[in-house]
Amino acid sequence: MKFLGLEISRAGATEAGQVRVEPPVMAAAVEAGVSGIAAPKPWLTEIGWGGPSLSAKLPRVAPQRAEQHGTVFACCNNIAGDLAKVPLKLWQRQADGQEVRVRDHPANYLLNVEASPGVPAKIMRFALVYAWALRGNGFAFGPRDGGGELEMIELVDQDVCTPLKAGRDRFYDFTDGAGIARRVASRSMVHLRYMALDGWTGRSPLQVAAETVGLAFAGQESAARSVSGAHSKAYMKLGESYEDDQTRTRNARRIKETLLNSNSDGIPVLGPDEDIKSLDLTAADQELLASRKFDREQLAAIYRMPPSKLQMLEYGVKANGEQQAIDYLTDCLFHWSGLAEQTMAMAVLTRREREASFFLRHDFDALLQPTVKERNEAMHKAIGGPFMTPNEGRRKIGLEPVDGGERLNPAPNMTRDDSAGKSDSKGNEK
Repeated sequence: MKFLGLEISRAGATEAGQVRVEPPVMAAAVEAGVSGIAAPKPWLTEIGWGGPSLSAKLPRVAPQRAEQHGTVFACCNNIAGDLAKVPLKLWQRQADGQEVRVRDHPANYLLNVEASPGVPAKIMRFALVYAWALRGNGFAFGPRDGGGELEMIELVDQDVCTPLKAGRDRFYDFTDGAGIARRVASRSMVHLRYMALDGWTGRSPLQVAAETVGLAFAGQESAARSVSGAHSKAYMKLGESYEDDQTRTRNARRIKETLLNSNSDGIPVLGPDEDIKSLDLTAADQELLASRKFDREQLAAIYRMPPSKLQMLEYGVKANGEQQAIDYLTDCLFHWSGLAEQTMAMAVLTRREREASFFLRHDFDALLQPTVKERNEAMHKAIGGPFMTPNEGRRKIGLEPVDGGERLNPAPNMTRDDSAGKSDSKGNEK
């Protein structure tokens, strides 16, 4: 270094310190490649989606692109909507196998009433499951107070939440609702992940079947171009007997306006050397559009969604609608709800509570609402069975209990008087 204009260095130093040279920064490269968190470039949010494609012409399968397909949106919307509209209740399984509802726990309020300040629990659960079904990962922040009690379950930006790994520990970088950048352990996050082969890295079903989904997107784009008129519908052959190019162009415009004008008769006047050739859909084009029906079936199968839930009514009629609802519940909703219940329990319940057999379960009885006739018939059979006391039945339908309603009605075969109506050998009744 220099002092009063003199070069001063340590004793024994033989080489001068090297000056650090920064690499040149190209403005064009910065503008093209930099992607910030506030406004990320599309390629940043599509990392990990689609993978290498067998055909470079297939559309890339990305979350924003995927939900533009009606079938994909319907599948994710059905799963998220049906899981959000039923209560998510907390239960405890006792030593004798009896399951008892746990009501005095903060998770009940956060999962069914208000998840975070001003955010209803149903909105939080819908958004969390929707992102999970679409992206394969759904993130929410679940901080705890000094006593270990859960304070809230807050949705975070699904695009910029980054999981980190340190050995077997997992951490998450994100920005919370207050705009504070945080890095928290997995204990403070609700992380729904689908098809996580390592237990942590979720994969979207669309990502796994990227080729099939890409073909479906390509078919939709082709159909959209056909409807919008982006391809040639016809071509005109003009003669060579025009005086100049302006006259030739003016005549071509006249013929085109005649064909496109809805008020005209659609019959243009042509010269002897002119012709119009319509380019109607070929058999191959019609088969391509018909294959979109097959695409819907494939997308429904990816999400385990019954075709009837996607208004593909050729697979059933109203007579078997009840069986279709049961199939949807057992084949689709139970699959997704079981994964969501256990994953959310890992975040909202402590280890001691889980060891004490606390668990979460969706109440799907809300989906199977009976008619008044069916309800009354079921209550009549349950109370007269005996299976249920009259007051238990009255409470289920919102009526006040009555005196003597806590006793089970005896079974009908236990109330008969076998001696009544019997006669002796002379025909006289006893």
